[in-house]
Amino acid sequence: MTQTGSTLSIHPAQRAGQAGDASLIALDWGTTSLRAYLFGANGEVLDTRASTAGIMNLPRPAVEGGFDAAFDAVVGGWLDGAPELPVVAAGMVGSAQGWKEAPYVNAPASADALVGGIVRVQTARGVTLNIVPGVLQNGDLPNVMRGEETQIFGALACAQPPAANEGVLVGLPGTHAKWVIVRNAKIERFHTFMTGEVFAALSEHTILGRTMVTPERPDTDAFLRGVKVARDKGQAGMLATIFSTRTLGLTGQLSREQQPDYLSGLLIGHELSGLETALAQQQSTLAGRALQLIGNEALCERYRLALAQFGCQQAVLVRQATERGLWRIAAQAGLVSALGAAQADTSASQKAT
Repeated sequence: MTQTGSTLSIHPAQRAGQAGDASLIALDWGTTSLRAYLFGANGEVLDTRASTAGIMNLPRPAVEGGFDAAFDAVVGGWLDGAPELPVVAAGMVGSAQGWKEAPYVNAPASADALVGGIVRVQTARGVTLNIVPGVLQNGDLPNVMRGEETQIFGALACAQPPAANEGVLVGLPGTHAKWVIVRNAKIERFHTFMTGEVFAALSEHTILGRTMVTPERPDTDAFLRGVKVARDKGQAGMLATIFSTRTLGLTGQLSREQQPDYLSGLLIGHELSGLETALAQQQSTLAGRALQLIGNEALCERYRLALAQFGCQQAVLVRQATERGLWRIAAQAGLVSALGAAQADTSASQKAT
């Protein structure tokens, strides 16, 4: 992998904790950032660190030890005090551009399947890094996830179990939003919508952005207007409606400050319309359905508002899904004690109720 060096920015601990009290180090290592968790024996988070050293932003090129440098800068202090701690990582660190590729496991995929697909890499300081694989849904139009699978199993650990054979719908809003059906504790199938990336591209690199002004605060009415246009007038598809962001502005029906929220609502509305079509093929719908949301709270709140326009009033935000998922996979891999894992699952379920 060819990379240029970059300045490494690390944010220190958010909680007071000593490595001597710890049982696991877990990493959420993505493209642009790295977040580390220090866990206690019962799954409690003792300490966290955040860094800008994602796999495409290493402090020096990978061939010159960039991954080791980023790893040591973030968790070296913890390992100095407790060098025997096991380490698990999920996310793009296991991609073809990562430290070592962890090949995808096929859907339907259980937590046990992820454990079976873990690959290991030896760090310069002699620590074994256990890298969790992503999930592949094969077919005419293949779909993949890497990192979200860990969040999903973390969310399941925090939630009450569904009725027998009832699928759980999990939404992960973001740059590439994902909607995942989980049935019988397996990731059964999923859809990816490039909503966030398309919004950025349209607002920054097309004529639509020429008349936009970022508002001081979100305009909910403009956002919901976009959602409703996609829901009620989007039969011709997204490409036939997005130009209305400009024309409504030209005709005085949207202010410059309202246009970003309108476009956001329009794109999310088309995403949910597409999801409705996919669910209909399985004799299902968003209306009246309970589902879980994982991600940035402000963005998830936008999705809650949009989902309500499709009849879904029971969208629950799941917090700490990433750390709970990393802990759960580490437990199933035997990296932490079974007793501690059971206590952590009990605590997570109690917090969810």
